[in-house]
Amino acid sequence: MDFVLLAKAAVMGVVEGLTEFLPISSTGHLILAGALLGLHDEKAKVFDIAIQTGAIVAVILVYWQKIRATVVALPSDRQAQQFALNVLVAFVPAVVLGLLLGKAVKAHLFTPVVVASAFIVGGFIILWAERRQAVQRGAVRVHAVEDMGTADALKVGLVQCLALVPGTSRSGATIIGGMLLGLSRKAATDFSFYLAIPTLIGAGAYSLFKERALLSWADVPTFGVGLVFSFISAWLCIRWLLRFVATHSFVGFAYYRIAFGVLVLLTDWSGTVRWTP
Repeated sequence: MDFVLLAKAAVMGVVEGLTEFLPISSTGHLILAGALLGLHDEKAKVFDIAIQTGAIVAVILVYWQKIRATVVALPSDRQAQQFALNVLVAFVPAVVLGLLLGKAVKAHLFTPVVVASAFIVGGFIILWAERRQAVQRGAVRVHAVEDMGTADALKVGLVQCLALVPGTSRSGATIIGGMLLGLSRKAATDFSFYLAIPTLIGAGAYSLFKERALLSWADVPTFGVGLVFSFISAWLCIRWLLRFVATHSFVGFAYYRIAFGVLVLLTDWSGTVRWTP
């Protein structure tokens, strides 16, 4: 058993869990962390997507009561039906564009310059969104996910498609996009979590099936370690983030994105850090 490889898998799992639901891009951090750790082949890309399942299990655990109540009430309760429809409607655009553009994105956009540039641009968009909600009265129309309409869900789903560009952040796109579309910070965050369940499970299952020829039973320990550490770190991160958004803005994450993006660009340009294999 390769204990060095297992240690690297644990590190990648922690990176995934801590960054998946923050507006700072888990994919971007995994690409950069993988480059530093020497995990950059096709199997590593499948690993990065597969360990998202651990983070999703954490979401399901944290939101279990809401999910269970919705499923139980689905046959008869109008609000539960609308909520399920909203998640489905928001999920579909990412599926369609992911299938159409996924191969091209992996081939051309998984580079340090693209990731770092997306970090920086996303940071400025977060600053704009936070300022907009702070200065514009009436900017918030939807205060809870239960108040969302189908049109709101579709718009958030379309915004989520921006996360196909690595470094953009799926959670950042849905949360900040939701805020720009009139959702409160809490409603946008909650809906981002719910939308992550079908999106990431679907992406993980599709990636494992499509690239199954690359995998063997010998990979089970590595993937298992990544999943476990992804789950633990994501569970801790989600619980912290839900408390954080109640009293804080995302401005700090915006400055982090900008600073980290600039750092990656400078170190890549100067050759200080070898971000690419």
